[in-house]
Amino acid sequence: MPIKVGRTPFLSSEPMYFDMDKRGIEVEDVPANEMMAAILEGRLQGGLVPLVDTFGLDSSLRTVSGFCVATVAMAVSIKLHSKVPIEEMTGSRIAIPADAPTAVKLLQVLIALKHGVKTDAYVGADEPHDAQLMIGNLGLRHRRGLRDHPHTYDLGEEWIRWTSLPFVFARWVLRNDLERQDALVIEDSLYTSLQDWADGLYRVSGPSNRVPIHPSEILTYTQGLRYFIGVPEEKSISLFQGYLEQLQQG
Repeated sequence: MPIKVGRTPFLSSEPMYFDMDKRGIEVEDVPANEMMAAILEGRLQGGLVPLVDTFGLDSSLRTVSGFCVATVAMAVSIKLHSKVPIEEMTGSRIAIPADAPTAVKLLQVLIALKHGVKTDAYVGADEPHDAQLMIGNLGLRHRRGLRDHPHTYDLGEEWIRWTSLPFVFARWVLRNDLERQDALVIEDSLYTSLQDWADGLYRVSGPSNRVPIHPSEILTYTQGLRYFIGVPEEKSISLFQGYLEQLQQG
């Protein structure tokens, strides 16, 4: 039975999958908000899961050797575009994507606890709104701004300025019933992918298939990301969990 893992269809995750096809690992694109369910149901042996979905993991799952997607500077692809300054957003309606649970929670923490703003509602993008959170490849397409929304806030940059810590958006998760040898193959492929991806990118001359952005810009973008959890990332995760608890209590 082939190993099958999930990949969120975002440019930020691509460096982690560069080697997998060579190993015979099947990769399926799965929306971030559906990844955990696909792993729990056994349709996938593992995948890159939104951070908030890894809190209190089921006993059948485990995180993988600290592999993650974290921002250490600007997130670039995760931005709030607003018609008014963030400090004046009390009573505003904010459009949020359905497939970005961690980014949405981070936005709520930043607005409520960093800026002390009470919004009116979080709505879908097709509903009337005063600001919009864009993430992933759509966020990259609008990385330079959104028409009629003169105020732009990079969520990674907002968090780092507030906490002096990186922010972890997602972690790799595997099923515990996966054969040990298969788990080792996935881990080794992740290491190899992250080592070889940039070299492969240099051999690409045109824009990415996923988003109209030149390889040189892709490299700059991914250099602002971190793919391994260290002490700063662990501190950030703990701090973020504490802030989420404050939101729930409020």
